Amino acid sequence: MKLTLSFSVVFVILFSSLFFCCKNFSGDNETILKGEVTVIVDETLKPIIEDQIAVFEGEYNARIVLDSKSEKEASLAFVKDTSRIIVLSRKLNDSEIKYFESIKITPKTTKIGTDAIAFISNKKNKDTLIALQDVVDFMKGVSNNRIKGLVFDNPNSSTVRYMNELAGLESSPEKGIYSVKRNEDVLKFVSENDGIIGVVGLNWLYQPTEEIKDYLKKINVLSVKGIGKEGFFAPTQNNIAEGTYPLARDLFIINCQGYSGLGMGFASFVAGDIGQRIILKSGLLPIRIPGRKLLILD
Repeated sequence: MKLTLSFSVVFVILFSSLFFCCKNFSGDNETILKGEVTVIVDETLKPIIEDQIAVFEGEYNARIVLDSKSEKEASLAFVKDTSRIIVLSRKLNDSEIKYFESIKITPKTTKIGTDAIAFISNKKNKDTLIALQDVVDFMKGVSNNRIKGLVFDNPNSSTVRYMNELAGLESSPEKGIYSVKRNEDVLKFVSENDGIIGVVGLNWLYQPTEEIKDYLKKINVLSVKGIGKEGFFAPTQNNIAEGTYPLARDLFIINCQGYSGLGMGFASFVAGDIGQRIILKSGLLPIRIPGRKLLILD
């Protein structure tokens, strides 16, 4: 009887300890540097946010779950409260702002850097220059001997939204426009089809997964001439910084938690010195260039 009682007491103590340990790591006890939270991410920005999360978790007692989706799916999940932290290549639109105002939450928007949209073509196409006006005209139905088709990662992606807005279209035309599922699929499609122009987030070219490294050997990244501009410019960090590459886009972490939680801590981290160094190293443009200390020895 005593043995049974002792075992029961030990079991209760161990179970209680496990429960409270788990609770301390959950959102119930979340702070700006501790706990667990989900961050919704535009799929075109997934590589750079994966890097940020890996370093952040290594620095703090926190776990961040990355949930990557197309921009439209991510925005819907954000409003439906799947998570109150999102990374986008745009700010919230008017209807999204009004929704959060209706539930007494003021969105906190933190600019974290600048990315770009890149055009890619099959290596067999020796011409590595393209005029943005030609792409826009093709989307409007104007025939183009050079462009056989445009392929996007997803019909709901930020790249589709960006190009439709640029062309003044409410939706993508059906003729000559293809969509797959992921940025990886765009690179694969272009590597296998001459004459097709792929439209991808630049982050995937600078930080390729093992799956797509072989595809990169079979494609060209095109230099682009802006509408009404002179000269062709590649999507490099320097050209984005100088404003000469015409398809640059700012990146934002938007926090609607409504309290001082991990969303605030993560946004501050990415916008801070370490996070900006990660963005700089990735080939994208940070909002500020991290300083360097010089040690001069006698």
